[in-house]
Amino acid sequence: MKTAPELIAEAKARIKQVTVPQVKEMMKSKHAPTLLDVRDLQEVNLGKIPGAVHISRGNLETKIEAVIPRDANVVIYCASGNRSAFAADTLQQMGYDNVSSMAGGFREWAESGGDVE
Repeated sequence: MKTAPELIAEAKARIKQVTVPQVKEMMKSKHAPTLLDVRDLQEVNLGKIPGAVHISRGNLETKIEAVIPRDANVVIYCASGNRSAFAADTLQQMGYDNVSSMAGGFREWAESGGDVE
């Protein structure tokens, strides 16, 4: 039997993680990634990164294919970086090759002065 911290560590070992400064730099590119917010709706209603697509973690597997193509460059975020790690791991299993999880999540994004809508 595994604990939640063990499951999180395993997921993070299988995925690519990017930092908030790296994401801010990526967003300046003409090939900016699609940002995917996997927080729950009540969290998103308090603020999100401008332009981010929202699909809550609980609906990810059934909704993602209609919203984001498999060949997209996707950066996933949640509040702190744990749910986004699970989401990135899941998308990789679904055939999304260019996905990453934003370490520190929305909390670190907002604390660092990132744009919020």
